Amino acid sequence: MKLIVGLGNPGRRYEGTRHNIGFAVLAKLAERHGNGAARSRFHGECIEADLQGQRTLLLRPATYMNLSGQSVSEAKAFYKLDCCDLLVICDDLSLPLGKLRFRARGSSGGQKGLENIIQRLGTDEFSRLRLGIGSAPAGWDWADYVLSKFTPDEQPEIDRCIALAAEAASTWATQGIEYCMNHYN
Repeated sequence: MKLIVGLGNPGRRYEGTRHNIGFAVLAKLAERHGNGAARSRFHGECIEADLQGQRTLLLRPATYMNLSGQSVSEAKAFYKLDCCDLLVICDDLSLPLGKLRFRARGSSGGQKGLENIIQRLGTDEFSRLRLGIGSAPAGWDWADYVLSKFTPDEQPEIDRCIALAAEAASTWATQGIEYCMNHYN
């Protein structure tokens, strides 16, 4: 069993925002590979998926970004998963718009959802897929920027990024983090 977590904030207010790009990738994965309807579990929404023969749980925490670790730690403990079986998908302000970056471990880089997951798991030894949302324009507060929606000019690039990230996450489930870092970074 693999666990893929897409980070974001629940509720209509946050739909389509930069911070919710992890949710968008998870939705694309569920659309392509999901088995059945979403269920409420682990303080989130779960859908089982078959990713190229690999049984996978797709988890969308409903705890708001800054408390994502609660949902992730509950699912990981329930299925008795090792950290190598966990992939977290999230936004990244420091990457150019549409850029993907896999990492096998590391700091949160200021991403509050990752920070909380690291704190709750007691380790940073899990895979993550960061998606570039671009940096805040001059004069913008970064918190306002991550909660803003993509512009019409940015949308085609983000749609491409989400589709590629879904493909990349599926590949991670079967080929592993090293392959993905070499192939997608």
